[in-house]
Amino acid sequence: MDYSIRLLTPQDEAFLWQMLYEAAHMREEGKTIQDAISHPDLSKYVKGWGLKDDVGFVAICKSSNQPVGAAWIRLLTQENPGYGYVDDRTPELAIATLPEYRNQGIGTKLLIYLLAAARTSYPSISLTVRSSNPALHLYQRLGWQIVPGSETINRVGGISFKMKLDFD
Repeated sequence: MDYSIRLLTPQDEAFLWQMLYEAAHMREEGKTIQDAISHPDLSKYVKGWGLKDDVGFVAICKSSNQPVGAAWIRLLTQENPGYGYVDDRTPELAIATLPEYRNQGIGTKLLIYLLAAARTSYPSISLTVRSSNPALHLYQRLGWQIVPGSETINRVGGISFKMKLDFD
């Protein structure tokens, strides 16, 4: 598939909700996008996209001009932490592609763009990942390390843990 990558804008918020739904594996749980929007621990990753510290990229299919994936970071603080919170200076990553576009390198390319942009503003990036998520290997390949002691039971009863990528 031929695609282009561009910066996310506030106009992309509706697509980011769809990507958050995918990133949270809600489709597999039989939930709807509305469930992601109304989930207070998830909605903080997208609600009001376009804040001062928000950075992200979207992949657009050239033949249809439709978005197919996105990767973004948002700086969440101790007063309103996300699942991957490590400190007030480290933004948290969210990333997803539409199911039919997975395993085509789109997520990797989105991450490469995002990391290049993030390293100019932040000392590190964090994320949370299910132990069963195949993307775990991608994160490790790009340098993320598991935060010791961060293993937790996630909202569906599996194991998740935080990972952090430090920029040197």
